[in-house]
Amino acid sequence: MKNREEILRYFPCQLYELLENTFNQNINIENNLQEIRIRCNRPIILKIRQADIVIDYKVNQKEILQILEKLCNSSIYAYKNQICEGFITVKGGHRVGITGTAVIENERIINLKYITSLNFRIAREVLNCSNKILGQIIDKESNSIYTTLIVSPPGMGKTTMLRDTIRRISNGIPEINFKGKTCGVVDERGEIAAMYQGMPQNDVGIRTDVIDNVSKSKGMNMLIRSMSPQIITCDEIGSVEDVEAINYAVCCGIKGIFTAHGGNLEEINLNPAISELIRKNIFERLIFLDTVKKGNIDKVYSLNKETKEYMYKYYRIIEFMSEFIEKIDN
Repeated sequence: MKNREEILRYFPCQLYELLENTFNQNINIENNLQEIRIRCNRPIILKIRQADIVIDYKVNQKEILQILEKLCNSSIYAYKNQICEGFITVKGGHRVGITGTAVIENERIINLKYITSLNFRIAREVLNCSNKILGQIIDKESNSIYTTLIVSPPGMGKTTMLRDTIRRISNGIPEINFKGKTCGVVDERGEIAAMYQGMPQNDVGIRTDVIDNVSKSKGMNMLIRSMSPQIITCDEIGSVEDVEAINYAVCCGIKGIFTAHGGNLEEINLNPAISELIRKNIFERLIFLDTVKKGNIDKVYSLNKETKEYMYKYYRIIEFMSEFIEKIDN
């Protein structure tokens, strides 16, 4: 952690001392800490890179409420919208996941009650982790980038790599004579820039504008109209609305870097929105991260004319097989 106090300040005295003593006993725990999981009437679990460390202390409901009140600066009502989204972003860029009993009205979550679990996800910037990706997506001739989709299963480093890629492109890369670009980031879930009271807690570059707490589709349209970005980016695309917004951005001459969940071409084809973007030749690069070793590149597809034609035929075959199987089932 950059500063353990950024996290420990939200815990009641007894839990504060317990966690601080744990960190003091083994500095490697603090250095490699990824999550602190708090569950009502169950032990605290510290998730580190190789294993889980179970602390034999059962947190009660009162302590969870005390933590939540500190997270909300003693005004839970003021944070109601964030709580309904299932997380709160705190200073330092850390995110606290929240679960409990959802209160539903008109098919929307309007509140969470009986909070039973909190998950402190520790934010870590990995500077220059994007070096390999930059070599694949930068178009030196036009001093721009190729519109790119980065794909991997959850937890394999997509967002970390995306964040550093934005930082480098925004600042410029003097060693290859790449001039900095105006970037627009739609940070719907607060994982890229991690805004706290209007300020990004993560370094996303000097030419980057961020809009958070808004859907990706609305955020992209707002940035295009108001900030004139040369490059636009957001993570975990997948809805029909995302497709429409990305189409609009490309039609405006804007390049983009996006991420999506998946392990291979077959898996991303299962998402109709993403397969639609590929069929429309929106992406110029598809980058699949290693599904075993975090942060490594597995495959890169450069979607030139020939490759796009192959991809189109590939998807047509998949569609035909799906329709054929459906007819058999019926």
